[in-house]
Amino acid sequence: MARFLAGAAACFLLLTGAFLLWQSRAEAPAQLAPPPPARKTSEPVLVAAALPKAPEATPKTREQLRFSRADRDENGRIERAELLHPRRSSWDKLDVNGNGSLSFEEWAVTTITKFNGADRDRSGWLTPTEYATTAAPPPKKKSCSC
Repeated sequence: MARFLAGAAACFLLLTGAFLLWQSRAEAPAQLAPPPPARKTSEPVLVAAALPKAPEATPKTREQLRFSRADRDENGRIERAELLHPRRSSWDKLDVNGNGSLSFEEWAVTTITKFNGADRDRSGWLTPTEYATTAAPPPKKKSCSC
């Protein structure tokens, strides 16, 4: 029994010593910040209020940019073909026979082909996962060339 009490006392003293060592961290003396270097009188002082603000785009310049994107041949006027050009490629995909008009059959063939491509299990209906594959791809974000 005496050995048991001696062992318990030794463990208690060991844990107490470890606790005291852990709590007795030496604190570094507080250091004062060095004084700022003396400025030469010939150095210019920058003041935030003196900096010019960047010019903002006005609605007129935005409209001019929009106009220049639509004016493909850059002749200063937008013709019907120039305005319809971006939509022409998607129209041509649907207009299979190329006669310039879209019939119901041409639209139906494209839609049914899209449906059959999405219906992976050939069940005749689309599950939510299958339907999600028919969504248009998200637009590409323009990367900054900064």
